[in-house]
Amino acid sequence: MLPPKLILSPLDFSDPSHEALNTAADLASKFGSELLVVHVVPMLPRLPSPAAIFNEGEYEQELHKDAVARLNDIMLKLTAKGVKARSEVGTANDVGMEIIRLAESNGVDLIVISTHGMTGWHRLAFGSVAEKVVRMAGCPVLLLRAEPVEKPAVSAAVRTATVSS
Repeated sequence: MLPPKLILSPLDFSDPSHEALNTAADLASKFGSELLVVHVVPMLPRLPSPAAIFNEGEYEQELHKDAVARLNDIMLKLTAKGVKARSEVGTANDVGMEIIRLAESNGVDLIVISTHGMTGWHRLAFGSVAEKVVRMAGCPVLLLRAEPVEKPAVSAAVRTATVSS
């Protein structure tokens, strides 16, 4: 198991996921591991043709094509740093389960993933991909905790100006 031969890093192109990718790349470099960077494109439900205002299939293909292009840029940067890396794009309704499926089908030894820092009702409403991966993965998971996302505090000057108006 250690050192890991293959490390998976899910990437949704957010800042926390890029931080997790940097950590995964550092680990891959240190252990001489291969890095598998994955992105999951959400599967769009098919609408009845009279209700459809756009072609879901074409939109899904564009999302997939965009993800491949972005991952290719990242692969070039990783390769330039001497990290052996490859990428894969999945499509699924359940992102967490797709990450687990990709990990299992590729024989991954370690998953490096980040939270998004959601707390309270946001986390309850949107769930946690990272939590699902930690609970259900068949390999070790390194979970990097993002700073909690909170609403910015409103200064007293702004509150006073709003009340005065």
